[in-house]
Amino acid sequence: MMNKEQKKNYISEMTAKFENSKAIMVTHYQGLTMPQLDELRSKMREHGIIFKITKNRITKLAIEKTKCKDLSNLFIGPTAVAFGEDAIMSARILSKFAKDNENLRLIGGLMNNEILDQAGVMNVANLPTLDEARANIVGILNASASKLVSILLARSEKMSNLPENSQTQPKE
Repeated sequence: MMNKEQKKNYISEMTAKFENSKAIMVTHYQGLTMPQLDELRSKMREHGIIFKITKNRITKLAIEKTKCKDLSNLFIGPTAVAFGEDAIMSARILSKFAKDNENLRLIGGLMNNEILDQAGVMNVANLPTLDEARANIVGILNASASKLVSILLARSEKMSNLPENSQTQPKE
């Protein structure tokens, strides 16, 4: 049981986390063992993501006046929340873990102030990360540039291989 001071601290801590995180993923974890939860926390920590088991009633109080107030209906049953800056990485780690552990269920979240339902979280998990998107763009630009260069080189080779006599000369 928490005393009044602990509850105030919990509410202010959770309010700050909900207000300052760009990516928030809400999960149900009923049936996961402590070693499984520790493994998930460890994977998330590697990417700067905090995975915290919540106290639903007090968490609902904490999010009342935040950008996350629409998530309050998700806080029913054994709930845990992932707080981070990268929604794609959070959703990916959680969805991959959920595939291997059926007791973890993604139920919703928030990405850059946009509320996500379960399908939205799964869509986010399938998006390329910022680094992957940059690599794809560089690859496309590089391929286009090399194709352009090869086309230009091929044209100039054809022009340089023309015999001098075959060039059209004006009639007299």
